[in-house]
Formats: sequence, C-alpha cells, structure tokens
Amino acid sequence: MLTIQLFNGLVYGSLLIIMCSGLALIYGLRQVVNFAHGALYMLGAYIGYTVSIYSNFWAALVVAPLVMGIFGILLDRYGFRLLQDREPLNVMLVTFGLLLILEDLVVFIWGKTNYSLFTPELLNFQVSLLGHDVPAYRVGVIVVGASVALGLTLWLRYSRVGLFVRAASTDPVTTAMQGANTDRLSASVVGLGSALAGLAGVVAAPFLSLSPHMSSDVLIDSFVVVVIGGLGSLAGAFVAALLLGMMQSLGAVYLPQLSALLPFIFMIAILIWRPSGLAGSRIK
Repeated sequence: MLTIQLFNGLVYGSLLIIMCSGLALIYGLRQVVNFAHGALYMLGAYIGYTVSIYSNFWAALVVAPLVMGIFGILLDRYGFRLLQDREPLNVMLVTFGLLLILEDLVVFIWGKTNYSLFTPELLNFQVSLLGHDVPAYRVGVIVVGASVALGLTLWLRYSRVGLFVRAASTDPVTTAMQGANTDRLSASVVGLGSALAGLAGVVAAPFLSLSPHMSSDVLIDSFVVVVIGGLGSLAGAFVAALLLGMMQSLGAVYLPQLSALLPFIFMIAILIWRPSGLAGSRIK
C-alpha cells in the first residue's frame, strides 16, 4: 500500500512540475501572479480532448500546447506588457477576470458535462513496480515531468536565451542594456509557460475528469507549490511539487481528516521558517 501511495504521489507531483514550471517562469520574469494559469491548463485539456476525437492523443499532445503557447504570447503582448506599469493588484484582478471569462467560454463551447480522454493504446497496459501492477500511462506522466524539469534546467543554464531570462528576472534594465530584447524574452517566457499549462492539461486528461471547474482544483495546489518553492524559482517549484504530491497522496490514506489542510500547514511552516521559500525568489 505504501509503495502505491508513494507512486501516486510521484505521479501527481510530476503533473504539478509541468503545471508550476510555467507559473514560476511567468512570475520570475513578469512579476505577475497569474490567476489565469489554471484556466490555461483547463483550456489545454479541452482542446486536447477535441483534437483526440478527430485525430489521436499524440496529436493532442502537440496541438494543445502549441495553441496555448500562441495564446500566451498574445496575452503577454496585449495584456501583461500594457499593464506592466500598473499596480500588481490591478494585474492580478485582470488575470482573475480572464480566468472567469475562460471558464465561461469552456461552458459555452463544451457545456458543463464532464469528459475524460482515453488512455493512448501505446501506454494502456500495466507494469510491475516492486511487486505491484501500476498503469504504464502514469509512469509516462513521471517521465514527462522529469523531462520538463531537465529540459528547463538545461535551457536556463546553458542556452544564451536562458541566461538572458535569468538575468532579466533579476535586473531587466541592465539586461536590456546588454542587448537583450526584454519584450521578446517576456513574450517567449509567457508563451512557454502557457504551453506548459496546456501540456499539463492534456497529460492529466486521461486520469482526471475534465470539467469547467478543474482550473480551480489545480490552481490552488500550484500556488502552494510556487510559494513553498519560492516565487519565481524553478528549482524550488520542482522540489515543492514532489513534496506536495507525496503529502497529498499519503495524507489521503493516513490522515484523511487533515489531508486537505496539510499543504497549507506545510506552507505556513515554510513561510515562518524561510519567508522567501525553499529556493529564494528568482529564476534559477
């Protein structure tokens, strides 16, 4: 039983890594608390569901992140960039309004019926894990989460664009003076973050039900992860996502009365001990 719970925690933690990476990137560079991020996850899931009906899961895995990436670039160009001199609370309210608009849009197009995306045939079997049979698709979710974490880490540390992103998250004015186009960097990062939210939605669709309110469910956990890890810190988000996944899975079995409160208790404890989060507050 413990093995299965740890495995489920790792699966959910991997999903949170995909989701929270984009949220941390956007905050780290744009300093925007993006309440619409959960809606991008939801919209990506619904787009993936629709694409899978007319094509297959693998096409959905490509199309949905691509569409959400384009949406993110437009959001930065016609939203965040125009609001960058406004008070943070004003921007936060705009993103919350966008969340409500996208939820209503999903209801208008797809209705209030719950949907689920079929597990792809290639991964629709069981694998043995320490004497227990577990779905191969969930192993695939772990692989995707690890790949996203590794890919983003290598990109930020070793690519020229990644180095500019890290620099701009600390001092955008000096970075611009070094020849970096910070507006283009911001659009790229918001587009990438939105694409990751769409990817998370498609990845989650085969084992989590699609509904117009699914954005709220994952958004709360995502913000808990980002706060615990450190606003804007990818490394902190990766660690916090795995910790929260394990906590949710084990708490549901061993502390069911407190399972809903455990993430918040842990977050409060971390903020008391280290207000900047586990890994600080800049992209690294």
